Amino acid sequence: MNDTSQTLSCVMIPMSGRQLLLPNVSIAEVVDYASSDAATNTPEWLVGYLDWRGLQLPVISYDAANGGALTVPGDNRGRIVVLNSIGDHHKEVPFMALVTQGIPSQARLTEAQVRKLDGEPGPADLMQVEVDGDIAWIPNLAFLESLVQASLH
Repeated sequence: MNDTSQTLSCVMIPMSGRQLLLPNVSIAEVVDYASSDAATNTPEWLVGYLDWRGLQLPVISYDAANGGALTVPGDNRGRIVVLNSIGDHHKEVPFMALVTQGIPSQARLTEAQVRKLDGEPGPADLMQVEVDGDIAWIPNLAFLESLVQASLH
């Protein structure tokens, strides 16, 4: 059997009331939820900091960055997804972290399995898609990186 369709390894990441879809290569690691609390007078999206491989990574609440409420996992299923940065500030912000509301799951997707939807995106959303009948959002990683970069100054 000769299968010429190309697949992309992706990860579905549960958030509060939605899930995100990211390619596997954008994720450096998934770790158990543990972060130090954010100090006072910090951005509304900042959950705290993750000590990861000798770096202090800001942990982003995607929901708060998207204009909603800051959400922290309520049970032991929350994780922190460490993301590779992709933007112009890679040297200053090589990684960032997102708090999840559950355990991310792997998916191998073809182009035919993903369909763009007409959803009203928030500032942290790139687009809404349907993946095999499930709704997901592709995050705007450049926007998230700009939040982190601006918070460093």
